[in-house]
Amino acid sequence: MTAELVIEGLRAEVEGREILRGVDLTVRAGEVHAVMGPNGAGKSTLSHVLMGRPGYRVTGGTVTLDGVDLLALPTWERARAGLFLVMQYPTEVPGVSLLDSLTAALDGTGRDVSELPALMAAEAERIGFDERFLDRPLNVDLSGGEKKRNETLQLGVLAPRFAVLDELDSGLDVDALRACARRVEAATEEGLGVLCITHYTRVLHELHADRVHILVRGEIRDSGGPELADRLEEDGYAAWLRPEDEVASGPRPVDVFGSTTMADLDPTPEDPFGPGPFAAD
Repeated sequence: MTAELVIEGLRAEVEGREILRGVDLTVRAGEVHAVMGPNGAGKSTLSHVLMGRPGYRVTGGTVTLDGVDLLALPTWERARAGLFLVMQYPTEVPGVSLLDSLTAALDGTGRDVSELPALMAAEAERIGFDERFLDRPLNVDLSGGEKKRNETLQLGVLAPRFAVLDELDSGLDVDALRACARRVEAATEEGLGVLCITHYTRVLHELHADRVHILVRGEIRDSGGPELADRLEEDGYAAWLRPEDEVASGPRPVDVFGSTTMADLDPTPEDPFGPGPFAAD
């Protein structure tokens, strides 16, 4: 039976404001589904809700991985069930090495760790990640692009069943994007299912989508094949906006130092996903 990540009628809010308004998606093993949308559409909220980040309240719907209710599980158990998140802004973890982190993750699933250093080195070479970064505390003092390579390396080592890529292309130059996207695509040939969240089509030139979904104001407005991304590239998001969208959303404060709206920024607790099985009391 083909593994499935099934999202049905998913609704979620942050601080009383509804962000997701009934999202329906089914990703099967080996498939790549791209979710595209403008700023404030709820793309990152979708990734955080799937992984169980604190600060989000699910008000309706279900998320299952092969029939397992992910919404009933803490974040670390969702990861153990086979869900992996490549974060838009990877967290720095001083005092914890990449080796320690991956050892704990593999131990938690009962996998052999004896060959882990060699596997990490092989994955680093595969994506052009400097091996000297393998001994550093997790993501500490790495550039944005190096952090994304590091996340991709972890995906390669852990071999999850499904991966959510929250703007993998953010902060990557052309060569790094090609290396990371091709590594993910190679994993799909081994059965990895991918939910790729992005603003732009450039990542889809290397990571080829089976389905493309347009997310606007927390709901899927359109779905189709790869040609939908080409249409979006030509026409922009205007074709999927409704007259009531701007009125309903109201004015949003804007970050004057970039294009990201404040609606895209999520509350960031000290540990973005809460305690796991190795947390101190």
